[in-house]
Amino acid sequence: MNSNTYKAPWGKTLCWMSAFTVVIISAVVVPLLLKNPVGWLVALILPAAALFIVRSYAIEPNVLAIRRLLWTTRLPLAGLQSAEVSPNVMRGSLRLFGNGGMFSITGLFRNRALGNYRAFVTDLTKTVVLRFPNRTVVISPENPERFVADISEFAFRTS
Repeated sequence: MNSNTYKAPWGKTLCWMSAFTVVIISAVVVPLLLKNPVGWLVALILPAAALFIVRSYAIEPNVLAIRRLLWTTRLPLAGLQSAEVSPNVMRGSLRLFGNGGMFSITGLFRNRALGNYRAFVTDLTKTVVLRFPNRTVVISPENPERFVADISEFAFRTS
């Protein structure tokens, strides 16, 4: 990976939540598969959730690239107002839409500190808050301090 790419390490919470979910779904799927076809629908939950895994974050010209399992989500950096390391900033959040911990924590969330925000998180202890005029994004790169320094230099140098 180049110097502007950051891995998305899994924190303890994500590991435990993912393992717990796999065990529960597996315990439900096996008996259902033996009895009726509904088990196949439940079995599809795991691979569907795996598609949304966040693998890494890359600062590219004018874009933050969030690399998933099979595709990349690109967020324009135009208008970036601030980037701040804020560990555990998602504490007390309400999930409005998305995945709350099966292989990633992604989607739309809300809490008192941030209001509504979009998350692409794998480690709740390494969160970085990116603020734009009309949106807030939370990510969790492997080295939050270096990421903030790099994205700030890029965003505020080119704007």
